[in-house]
Amino acid sequence: MFDIASSELLLVVLVALLVIGPKDLPKALRFVGKWVGKARGVASHFRSGFDEMVRQSELEELEKKWKAENDRIMRAHPADPRADVVGDDAEAHLEEAPADTPPAETATKT
Repeated sequence: MFDIASSELLLVVLVALLVIGPKDLPKALRFVGKWVGKARGVASHFRSGFDEMVRQSELEELEKKWKAENDRIMRAHPADPRADVVGDDAEAHLEEAPADTPPAETATKT
């Protein structure tokens, strides 16, 4: 982020020592450290919020793609209402009912 060489850092420390003085320099460094920590916390919070928004956006995009693909598959292979019949009755049931009518219910007489 910041590219500070050791000679530049030494120059900043010397200027701070001359301007602030050796007595108040630790207090000033604590104050600066506290504000740098707060700034890092705000940046971290912002970054995590931004990452969450990106994840939500990607999730919504994937859901849209999945729905579109699912719709395409369902249009290509429509559900057969006669497919609910399973077992031995399925073949007999398919032979009895025409393709465009739903299966008829059989009633037994007593």
